[in-house]
Amino acid sequence: IPAGTGLGSSGSFTTALLKALYAHRRRLLHPSELAELAREIEIDRLKEPIGKQDQYIAAYGGLTSFHFHRDGTVEAAPLQINMETLFDLEDNLLLFFTGFSRSAGDILKDQDTRTQKADPEMVQNLHYVKELGMRSQKVLEAGRTAEFGEMMHEHWEHKKRRSRGMSNPQIDEWYELGRTHGAIGGKLVGAGGGGFILFYAEDGRRLRQAMAKAGLQEVRFHFDFLGTQVIAQS
Repeated sequence: IPAGTGLGSSGSFTTALLKALYAHRRRLLHPSELAELAREIEIDRLKEPIGKQDQYIAAYGGLTSFHFHRDGTVEAAPLQINMETLFDLEDNLLLFFTGFSRSAGDILKDQDTRTQKADPEMVQNLHYVKELGMRSQKVLEAGRTAEFGEMMHEHWEHKKRRSRGMSNPQIDEWYELGRTHGAIGGKLVGAGGGGFILFYAEDGRRLRQAMAKAGLQEVRFHFDFLGTQVIAQS
């Protein structure tokens, strides 16, 4: 997976590097400690205009709900979903590479500035997305995966309003192509401007054929429930 494609590569790399250094020193780290160290490096020290969800999900893994509190603390809890719902998501979520890579910081800088200045339109948009996240948890835990697909489309429509660099005519064309070939909903993953389009489609074969004809490469995936881990140690 190339960098700059919206899949949280910087958060994953930072948590992996820290995990490796601590393993080398024979020291244990709780996922919350690992995520917070990675957050400190990326946000406090490197001044990246990003959120801290990438570091936390990389450290914890799984289908996890995070509550980010005003005092900086974070609560993590696995979603209470059954195996049928899990299989539905793995079968019906399809990921396609647009071929575009970009710096998330460049796109997020304007959004961060507007948020810090309490721009009413930006703050309202972010509050809406927060509520959408809570609704997503409820429908997933209820097993209503198709409704989750519809909410992905709803999210994408609001996400595009946050920045002029969020999408472009080519991405819009691919997205509409997906919608007309079986996708209930979808969104560009990450900060926007390129990277990967994630669709929810119950007719994956028709969507795959349309995307392949348009020149987009699919990346197959499965959910990981272990988070950042050491796979080899001397």
